[in-house]
Amino acid sequence: MIKKIKRTARVSRYIIYRETLVDHKESFWSFLGAFIGIGVISFLQTLFLSDLENIFLIGSFGASSVLIYGAVESPLAQPRNLIGGHVVSAIVGVTINMVLPDIVWLTAPLAVSLSIVCMQYTKTLHPPGGATALIAVIGTGKIQELGYLYVLSPVLSGTLILLVIALIFNNISKSREYPVNSRFKLKRAVERINNN
Repeated sequence: MIKKIKRTARVSRYIIYRETLVDHKESFWSFLGAFIGIGVISFLQTLFLSDLENIFLIGSFGASSVLIYGAVESPLAQPRNLIGGHVVSAIVGVTINMVLPDIVWLTAPLAVSLSIVCMQYTKTLHPPGGATALIAVIGTGKIQELGYLYVLSPVLSGTLILLVIALIFNNISKSREYPVNSRFKLKRAVERINNN
């Protein structure tokens, strides 16, 4: 019994220690990818839409950057989820805003909750998608005036820019692969076991 407790304590310490380690190479690639991804969208905003409000750079892109550049192996960060989650949520948000305009206390929670359900049914769950739906409802007048064009730009065009940058920067490093496939996950698990 005492051996089992000691072994459990040793394994627990190892897992906690391993989870607190910071891989500086991973942090570098996460920083560089997010910086370039959001930077390209911001540059396009200032280059082509400088007279308008920031309608091309929406807040949910920041949250997507955390996933696709910082949590590359997450199922929620994969391309299907990135693009599908944002597009599905944008469609839901715009539809809710058109059906029930100016009832924010109802449209905001309805847009977010329906976008979650739609993402679940389409297998495109991407947490920043909830923010994309919410922005369609509570965004500035310029965003709401876009109607379904909001789905194409900024949402689809912005997510495609983030995806292209993620495909480039997440595949430069040998320790990362994007999109992640099961073969890569298995290889990484074997490497972790062999290194310990």
